[in-house]
Amino acid sequence: MKHLLLILFIFLITSSFTEKQVKWSAIGDSITYLNEHPEETGNRITKGYMTRVVEKLPQIRYVNKGYNGWTASQVASEINNLGIISSDVYTVFLGTNDWWSEVPLGTWNDYLENTGNSTFYGSYRIIVNKLRNLNKSAKIVLITPMQRGDFVYIADKNNNAWGSYKLKNGQSLAAFAEAVVIIGKHEKIDVVDLYNDSGITLENMVKFKRVKDEATGQYANLTYPAYTGKPFNPDKDEYPYPNEAVAMTYDGLHPSDQGYEIIAGMLVKVFKKLKLN
Repeated sequence: MKHLLLILFIFLITSSFTEKQVKWSAIGDSITYLNEHPEETGNRITKGYMTRVVEKLPQIRYVNKGYNGWTASQVASEINNLGIISSDVYTVFLGTNDWWSEVPLGTWNDYLENTGNSTFYGSYRIIVNKLRNLNKSAKIVLITPMQRGDFVYIADKNNNAWGSYKLKNGQSLAAFAEAVVIIGKHEKIDVVDLYNDSGITLENMVKFKRVKDEATGQYANLTYPAYTGKPFNPDKDEYPYPNEAVAMTYDGLHPSDQGYEIIAGMLVKVFKKLKLN
């Protein structure tokens, strides 16, 4: 009997010092997806933001729900088919593809009235509702899209896009980031504002973009904003971001190890404040 009581006492003491495991579902686009797919970056990254977060907060176990190239509108449309599980914390990191794909931003009324996934505001209402239905006591953290420079996909130069310094279909990426901030304030949930607070800016997306002069055929390494508006021919020009151009991103859009470390650090700060354990 004494032996049994001793075992029970040791178990209770040990349990009191064991941190509870926290389930985290990270919902996002390629910036989230790439955490498990560094080979798709040409191995220009070693790990994404989720891995970096759990290295600092080992009680957390994450599920990667990142979808390469997806918009918030697509996530909202498929939200019941994505296998998103009940979790202790959810992060939602979307918006950059909505901007580039010309999804209408919509209005605050689209969020309030739950008007559907035809607008960015309406899509976020669907996503937030789903997460709250899965676990009413879960913490939700919204992450704004980052600023972005001229993007050229490392595996296919034909996949390219201009940066957030220019409107797309009359919409700014900054407006999509502000929408996320507004939703967070209304819902009283934390927002990690990468667009405004991360220090990842157009000036440090890359160290330079390698641009070809059409007249002379010579290449020049141009910094922002000198490279903006310069033509890029994917069929003839070299890939504009050699390894030595990597800064906060490795391709003008997707974070490098340095960029991912900043994102992870901002998330860790919020997670600690939320006292998830």
